[in-house]
Amino acid sequence: MKLILLGAAGSGKGTLAKKITQDFGIPQISTGDILREIAKSGTELGEKVGSFQKQGILVPDEITFEVLKQRLKQKDCKNGYILDGYPRTLNQAKMLDKFTKVDVVIKVDLPFDELERRLVSRRQCAKCGDIDNINYPGYTGKCRKCGEKLFQRNDDKPEAIKVRLEAYKNNITPLVSFYGDKVFNVSSVGSPDETYAPVKAFLKKLEAKN
Repeated sequence: MKLILLGAAGSGKGTLAKKITQDFGIPQISTGDILREIAKSGTELGEKVGSFQKQGILVPDEITFEVLKQRLKQKDCKNGYILDGYPRTLNQAKMLDKFTKVDVVIKVDLPFDELERRLVSRRQCAKCGDIDNINYPGYTGKCRKCGEKLFQRNDDKPEAIKVRLEAYKNNITPLVSFYGDKVFNVSSVGSPDETYAPVKAFLKKLEAKN
């Protein structure tokens, strides 16, 4: 299965993707994670990507798409994949559609006031990339998986959050229209397990048909 997860930053796409990967055996591909790694590389491309991220604005479509294409050509994507956070714009969707066709688009919905609250409280591990939140029970400031100190990403700071959410508001309606009846909507107001339950049931039915 080839899946796309649509949703604003902080909506729970990453957590949902990990659950799908575990149950259906297809890799989660986050262009955001890939680009953040490139930004750390010290290369000329890394410096360009890093400058966009520090400003809280999207990396140009041409750069993002070339990076994504190389990732999709890897062996673990042979039987499908989950695109987490891509496409973000109608132009990106059209570029992707010329390269490959997807089976379903899962749109994760969450009120914007809750999105802002989650994002500003989010912290990430510099070593393994795991995400935590200062409001979650048991939060210590250290990664629950590897013990590394957690940090707040630049794009999770208040000024960058407003830019990111505004961009999402402007882009989501054209994307939903573009994908039409391929879109499956789910609310992430509840727990991760409550969010995943209807998605899992839907994907099981889709898998059975294929």
